[in-house]
Amino acid sequence: MAKANWFNKAIGEISKLRQNIFGQFGTILTGSWNVPYVLGGSRVDYTLARELYHNTNDSYKLGAGFAKPIINTLSGFMGVPHFRCEDEEAQDVLDAYTAGMISRIQRTHQLSMRDGDCFVMLANIENNDPLYPDEKTRFEFITIPPEQIADIELNPVTRKPTAYTIKSRAKWDNGYKEYIVTQRITADVITTQVEGNPPPEIESEERPNPWGFIPLLHFKNEPEETELYGTSELEAVEPYLKAYHDVMLHAMQGSKMHSTPRLKIKLKDVESFLQNNFPDALDAYKRGESAKINLQGHELLIFTDEEDAEFIEVNSAIGDAEALLKLLFYCIVDVSEVPEFAFGVHTPSSHASVKEQMPLLVRRVARKREMFTENWQLFGRMLLVMHSKVTGKRFSSYDVAITWDEVMERDEKEYADTINTLTNALNTALMGGFISIDAAVDLLSQYIETMHEYATDDPELPGERERIVKSWLLRRRLEDAEGLEEQKAEVEKELRA
Repeated sequence: MAKANWFNKAIGEISKLRQNIFGQFGTILTGSWNVPYVLGGSRVDYTLARELYHNTNDSYKLGAGFAKPIINTLSGFMGVPHFRCEDEEAQDVLDAYTAGMISRIQRTHQLSMRDGDCFVMLANIENNDPLYPDEKTRFEFITIPPEQIADIELNPVTRKPTAYTIKSRAKWDNGYKEYIVTQRITADVITTQVEGNPPPEIESEERPNPWGFIPLLHFKNEPEETELYGTSELEAVEPYLKAYHDVMLHAMQGSKMHSTPRLKIKLKDVESFLQNNFPDALDAYKRGESAKINLQGHELLIFTDEEDAEFIEVNSAIGDAEALLKLLFYCIVDVSEVPEFAFGVHTPSSHASVKEQMPLLVRRVARKREMFTENWQLFGRMLLVMHSKVTGKRFSSYDVAITWDEVMERDEKEYADTINTLTNALNTALMGGFISIDAAVDLLSQYIETMHEYATDDPELPGERERIVKSWLLRRRLEDAEGLEEQKAEVEKELRA
């Protein structure tokens, strides 16, 4: 019994945003030391993570306000990916489908960082929507709540998912009837089991998977090789949110005591004081009634010698807690890796200005983009393969590349000054023989997006060298044409004469 109490106490000290830790320590507790390691099955407490984001948990009310800026800043600066394919027809298909998915793609990033996991399914649904009469079939972007993913089966060697089990509960008939649908999806078969009281059109079935692959992607935030599920951005910062709430709550509760000052009166003759300042209260006292003193309207009080009055004020608890709240705030900033200006501190502080903090955010967002790039590439490939199977159209290439917009919009004046300084420096280096044309062009192409590599082997994609030669020839022709026009005018003049 004592051991059980100790273990429960140990569990209570662990982060509140992580649940079901028994899978991680099961081999140690049972003594099975020789059992191979199994991926940890613990998940984020999705309910608490959403309560922190929306600031609806009373235990975190005064500290969880930092949660939303953490998630929204990262997902907002990430933006949405752009899908690129060498096949022009495939590119048109990607553009057509992804144009209507931008908001859901953005939402996927947001949910992944908040909940740690986001599951996206592509489904080909026969179109009966009158809003889309020109589309016979539609590929729907479906976001599945992570709680509905009951199990993920992995290949023990490649660690790739071989089956997903989705379990969902639904009601119908005005909520009087309820049923549970369990769907197991593999690359070959989709098995559906229905329990309870389902509608007549929903039945248990087993049908072949028409795609030959699982059209479901697991977007996992901060993936770990030893964990099956992702990590929420709020997990590391959750203890500091709780501490901030507790300190702020204690300080505000103390403010009730010192918000109203108390009057201290030093008197030698109480009756004389009441007679001079509050005669009604003195008369009530002499009649044996309850006497009350109201200071409202008494801007002046009359005292005799050696009598005095002063206000007593308790020291502010908020003032004492200010240093601790500031420390906790910077702990939240450091642990979340989100710059302090994201929380509303727009004025330069003694620590770092907004300009100095931006490079840290840029690197953080770049790492997040790399984390999701592979999944979006697979998403684009799935779209093309599913489109080919439905329409019968084959593409020359199904490889999809992902590009992203700049993290922050550049300052045009600063960008122009940079290009001017760089070109002058490269020109000086070229004239002095300190650098080759190849190196100069390759360096400048990093700043000018429309420039190509200096030399390429692809005849259909000329390098910058060929483009420079072509530009020089065009300029020489224009210069020669100016001289020819003058000669032509003189000849015509002579002929007319």
